[in-house]
Amino acid sequence: MLSSPGQPQSHPRAAIRFTFRGAPVEISDFAPHTTLLDWLRLDARATGTKEGCGEGDCGACTVALSRQRNGKTEYLPVNACILLLGQVDGAEVVTIEDLATNGTLHPVQQAMVDHHGSQCGFCTPGIVMSLYALYRQSETPVTRGSICDALAGNLCRCTGYRPIIDAMMEACATVERSALPAPASVLAGDAEDIFIGDENAFFAAPAREATLSRLYANHPEAHLVGGATDFGLSITKGLAAPKKVIWLGRVQGFDDIHATPGELSLGAGVKLADATPLLGELHADLGEVMRRFGSAQVRASGTVGGNIANGSPIGDLAPSLIALGATIELQRREVRRTLPLEDFFLAYKKQDRQVGEYVRRIIVKRPAADESVHIFKVSKRFDEDISAVLAAFKFTLDGKRIVAARTGFGGMAGIPTRARKTEAACLRVVLDDERTWSAALNALADDLQPISDMRASAAYRQIVARNLLRKAFIEAGGGGATRLLASNSDLGLIDAAE
Repeated sequence: MLSSPGQPQSHPRAAIRFTFRGAPVEISDFAPHTTLLDWLRLDARATGTKEGCGEGDCGACTVALSRQRNGKTEYLPVNACILLLGQVDGAEVVTIEDLATNGTLHPVQQAMVDHHGSQCGFCTPGIVMSLYALYRQSETPVTRGSICDALAGNLCRCTGYRPIIDAMMEACATVERSALPAPASVLAGDAEDIFIGDENAFFAAPAREATLSRLYANHPEAHLVGGATDFGLSITKGLAAPKKVIWLGRVQGFDDIHATPGELSLGAGVKLADATPLLGELHADLGEVMRRFGSAQVRASGTVGGNIANGSPIGDLAPSLIALGATIELQRREVRRTLPLEDFFLAYKKQDRQVGEYVRRIIVKRPAADESVHIFKVSKRFDEDISAVLAAFKFTLDGKRIVAARTGFGGMAGIPTRARKTEAACLRVVLDDERTWSAALNALADDLQPISDMRASAAYRQIVARNLLRKAFIEAGGGGATRLLASNSDLGLIDAAE
């Protein structure tokens, strides 16, 4: 079933293998939709890992996965509630119960005790595991900022975060973390296909892209899973029980990255955490958007391809890349095609993707010297929140005149979209002459008709989008007399009607 085209029938591995509490674990019989949290609490009886929100927001279920990668051992925090059990193949699973040694608390745990960083304690195991992952993973001195970023996916309503941050600062000041020994039990990767189940229900993890292509063409109804950061919610919140799951995390080369002076090419399997610094090199605004993208747990699991293929109208990555002129590469069996990213999205949850076709790669052009890029995220909460409006702009400039424009909006339509009438009107804009801005600002109302929902009203979104375009003009023009307007436009407080 999992052999490559033209090759003899292979014999895939019919079990997942991982390490837990220093011992090897092999599981050959589990439902494809089983989550890691369910296995930990119900089977392993590791009840220190808590279930809170069930959607990867609160962080109470955080555990660390340790893997060998590029000759090094990495420690990544993950939300066990939405991570599939099959996704831990080849890793060591580290839970809150595993940190103490011979009755001595781990330095992070001891510091939390010393600084009174816990009250009710329900969220504490997840907080400690997020800090433990940072403690083991960081090769540079931690800062208050890096600790806050690590804790963005861990919510606590009992106490303040100051003692927690103080605890981490103390713990990381007492030991050279990069010199810590790696667990001897961490498994090295292998090149085996995994197939557990039968033609009617299975969990599969192909190791080769040719195998993936054939398997998905034969089972187009199967669910392709990258990091499961959204797919997991269909299980925990939608109570879905998918029978066929294909995990892409083992496909060799699927996470390849190619960088040239002119473009950045990201394989669909590139983790958001790995993509973040590379996208930040394209433009600082995009790097900041990625820093606020979900949480450390989400970025450690979620993938670039998964975020794009999911087709969410409120995702931040797609509209940002649309404004930068990105293209998407798709494949079905041996046929490969490329199209502009904006053309991939047809309607809500509907993409230009043929039966059995999958997202393979995203290619992003680097901004040229005469291009001015501006990307803004507006949300109710700064950290780990879904955008009410994501607005991205790229202007090609001839002095102070815009001679070409691209836009990308999230949260303003059923799909990530360009505002083409606005782009055309931008060609009349002279950045140091506000009288030329009106047509472009007014065109947004024709391009975008947002809905009202729990995050924002349609009227609020329209005002915010308009003000963000105005802010982009101000920034592209280098400030000037209108610079003061930018301070309030983030909150949509200026009705810039002409």
